[in-house]
Amino acid sequence: MRFDNSYARLPDRFYTRTSPVAVAAPRMLKFNQALADELGLELPTDEQTRAKIFTGNLNPEGGEPLALAYAGHQFGHFNPQLGDGRAVLIGEIVARDGRRLDMQLKGSGRTPFSRGGDGRAAFGPVLREYLLSEAMHALGVPTTRSLAAAATGEAVYREAPLPGAVLTRIASSHLRIGTFQYFAARGDGEAVRILVDYAIKRLYPHLEGAANPALALMEAVVEAQAKLIAKWLSIGFIHGVMNTDNTSISGETIDYGPCAFVDAYDHMAVFSSIDAQGRYAYANQPPIGQWNLARFAETLLGVIDDDKDRAVEQATKRLEAFMPAFHAHWTRLMRAKLGLLVEEEGDTQLANDLFNAMHASKADFTLTFRTLPAHMEADASSEEDSPEMSAWLAAWRARHERERQSPEARRALMESVNPIFIPRNHRVEQALELATRGDFTAFDRLLSAVSRPFDVRADMIELAQGPRPDERVLQTFCGT
Repeated sequence: MRFDNSYARLPDRFYTRTSPVAVAAPRMLKFNQALADELGLELPTDEQTRAKIFTGNLNPEGGEPLALAYAGHQFGHFNPQLGDGRAVLIGEIVARDGRRLDMQLKGSGRTPFSRGGDGRAAFGPVLREYLLSEAMHALGVPTTRSLAAAATGEAVYREAPLPGAVLTRIASSHLRIGTFQYFAARGDGEAVRILVDYAIKRLYPHLEGAANPALALMEAVVEAQAKLIAKWLSIGFIHGVMNTDNTSISGETIDYGPCAFVDAYDHMAVFSSIDAQGRYAYANQPPIGQWNLARFAETLLGVIDDDKDRAVEQATKRLEAFMPAFHAHWTRLMRAKLGLLVEEEGDTQLANDLFNAMHASKADFTLTFRTLPAHMEADASSEEDSPEMSAWLAAWRARHERERQSPEARRALMESVNPIFIPRNHRVEQALELATRGDFTAFDRLLSAVSRPFDVRADMIELAQGPRPDERVLQTFCGT
């Protein structure tokens, strides 16, 4: 692994140098060979050596382990010091294509930021993030990636003793809105300026030389988050814990805790056991994204302009661009999902009407979109369609009549963007329960399906079906 650790060269108040806590019996669980090949990583072939690296027992040559400092709003309440309490940044890998990527161990033991926690992770949350992040990547959603999962041979104590594990996460960076909040809350304007310059150089190099770097960075982060959240909504994904410390300024999905995919569609679907008020419900994600960005803007005011009123005016203007950008991305994604290749003014309303019909009939999110091509002909309607869905299908067919492309082109478009396989919540829970007991058959099968989400695979077709009433997952849980 070729390391060049730029974050470690920042002033030491940005992190604490700390090493992973060694574990008793390292053992590999999963290794993402495709990702390793993509990055050009040459790793030891000996599995025991790999297990030592991916649990933190062996620091790879060139690694400089750090626990990063950050703060964050958690469910709307500000905590001025969070930081990596159970994760260590091993270093920054320079991939064969020149990309600079963080390699982080998650669940690697206590750090100075642990705040009384044990710093560990259990099998379930580690394997959940491995599965979900790879599924999101296959779905074309910007995301952190999972390189490896390794067992520790030690118990982790939550409600009951659980087998411990460590996840190796790859990310464009681990800079969060909360990173900026940490220093802004301390009145450390110099650190915020350093972060702005570092973020631009690391993530948005095309902005170098901008007249106002902080404003340019804000514009880029607003656009990245608008694009990301539109992608989430287009596939029925609920992050579940959109705190500012879980909001990456790179525009990648990060921290797969109590996340879930919608089955029977509900505008205000919530699965997270810790989101009792529905703050991060499915339809709330765009406004919460903008709320988080407002907190980001607050951290930048002092470096945008020395005159606070001018800084607020300029930041507000950039912040107000979020919703138009989100809606533009969402409408573009919806056109493709509906097989529309020509833009018309009423397309946004057509998409909204579909969601209203799905909500009224509790239609399955993924299957509704995937089966649309079968409803292109007027005689394809079914008696099982609700009145709301039947009315919408008629309007959709009428809209299709104004398309210039062939039905085959429209069908191909829909099938290329509407997945047949997603990590359905009940399948994920079943796979994790079995894997925790040592049986990875269901996990491997589900991972294989969601790694090729648009391909029809007859031997796995049952994984595409929604849950029976007795299989429904009503709550998902954070692993901390």
